[in-house]
Amino acid sequence: MSERAKDLSKRIASFTDEVVSYVDGLSAEDWNQVLEWEEWTAGVTARHIGAGHFRIFELAQMMVAGKELPQLTMDQITEMSNKDSREHSGCTKEETLDALRKNGAELAEFVAGLSDDDLDRKGGMPAFGGEISVDQMIQFVIFQSAQEHLDNIKKAVGS
Repeated sequence: MSERAKDLSKRIASFTDEVVSYVDGLSAEDWNQVLEWEEWTAGVTARHIGAGHFRIFELAQMMVAGKELPQLTMDQITEMSNKDSREHSGCTKEETLDALRKNGAELAEFVAGLSDDDLDRKGGMPAFGGEISVDQMIQFVIFQSAQEHLDNIKKAVGS
């Protein structure tokens, strides 16, 4: 385990705690607020963070193992996310919190066990603009994209 991996894992755990705490405090009215950018409810967007973003370790595992990533474009990922969100439009707060906790913890645990070489291993996917390292991918998916979703939830519910 590297210091970089430990630090990244701690940041992921902290972000997970922040999301879980915020989502847990949402009222029923907040849960059903539609977000302007995503055009999903706050609840569906929170579920998307837990069931989607926090599962990024699956792609990272592929990269660490030297496997080729699926050659998805951002448009394809957006369509997959929209389809998943429609299919889970009735998600409950309980199942969303479970996904956030479970997948956030699995991501943090996975990252904590990486070496510097693992973090620097590269893979390519059109959605990420070509070649990207494990570290860069996790930073982008969690601390940029998932953070944007959380910020949009906060904006929609007025806090």
